[in-house]
Amino acid sequence: MTERKHTARLVLQGHIIDSMMLPQIMDMVMDLGGNFTIEELKVGQHKTDPSICRMEVYADSAELLDRIVQRARSVGATAEHEQPVRLEPVAREGVFPEGFYSTSNLPTEVLLDGKWVVVDDIEMDTAIAVDRGTGRARCIVFQDARPGMEVVVGYQGVRVTPLERSRQTEIFSFMGSEVSAEKPKKVLIAGIAEEMRQAREAGGRILVVAGPAVVHTGAGVYLSRLIELGFVQVLFAGNALAVHDVESALFGTALGVSLESGLAMEHGHEHHMRAINRVRAAGGLRQMVESGQLKSGVMRSAIEHGVDIVLAGSVRDDGPLPDVITDMIEAQRRMRAALGGVRIALMLSTMLHSIATGNMLPAGVRTVCVDINPAVVTKLADRGSWQSVGLVTDVESFLRELALVVETGRHG
Repeated sequence: MTERKHTARLVLQGHIIDSMMLPQIMDMVMDLGGNFTIEELKVGQHKTDPSICRMEVYADSAELLDRIVQRARSVGATAEHEQPVRLEPVAREGVFPEGFYSTSNLPTEVLLDGKWVVVDDIEMDTAIAVDRGTGRARCIVFQDARPGMEVVVGYQGVRVTPLERSRQTEIFSFMGSEVSAEKPKKVLIAGIAEEMRQAREAGGRILVVAGPAVVHTGAGVYLSRLIELGFVQVLFAGNALAVHDVESALFGTALGVSLESGLAMEHGHEHHMRAINRVRAAGGLRQMVESGQLKSGVMRSAIEHGVDIVLAGSVRDDGPLPDVITDMIEAQRRMRAALGGVRIALMLSTMLHSIATGNMLPAGVRTVCVDINPAVVTKLADRGSWQSVGLVTDVESFLRELALVVETGRHG
């Protein structure tokens, strides 16, 4: 007599083909050592029609079945007869209840009082706090956990919605998150420019995360032009970008090297320190712009065009500038607050700031990762096959071409 298998019935709804949810769950069940039977499969006849699949999953043990069901839930499956979400109160400030649900960056809902409630402020690696009074749910980080606050525990009553393949500009689905220096860059950049135009026309905002290499390579003028054209609404950077941007505006150098000739200037290594001193004397970057002391550069363009600027510091910073946030928890808070409405993020030659930003972004935000180091691009571009593009290239050539295409609609 054969041992009775443990079973569970899963339901997959929505764009389960385009999002690859169905084949992904099939592969996962078999990889974990389980089995399945498709009991019902209705595929939408048109691009906008949702599909539905009901499948019976089998496993040799309750523990294995639980693992399979948890993994299936994480990519969008739900139980046929879903139970309400489980909540437990926070006992200590800054500590989630044991077994809390750890979020992904995909759109997420919780079943509360018989209704599926959308989780606000979705972000990976957070918990979900639920307010029964208002019937709302939102993501919170450890620092936001307060005693008495109710947090989701376990997987019951939680569902996520995988992203479907883009049906508009196909540049993201065409290139995917594969990283290569051999990609047709002009075609790719034209597609990115079109995505940026569509985002702006729809009222979305564009975020740029930029490292000091933008200034060192002479690409600052092109980033300034994108800002002036209205294609940057949020700017994340560190102390170095702002310092060397001011240095270039005041002295024509970056790290003491002439941006015009490429030659090291006598006493040029002092320039960035003198730039910091002048900003500190003025009271900050905005005061320097308003007083007429800062006449050009990325920071001036961003300030004059109302860009939301967050400069997050690090332990190695010279100075830092008065505008730089040195408290990392506060910097994260300010970054999260600036992300509302962002539809596209350009991550330009800064690994740590870009990783931090990527961890805060919902999965639906398109990301473009540009760096001369393939390892950096690989790390940053791994955010979903249809939502990110990685480019191994010089940031100056990328921004020069992008600014040209955005402004004129043609390649250089």
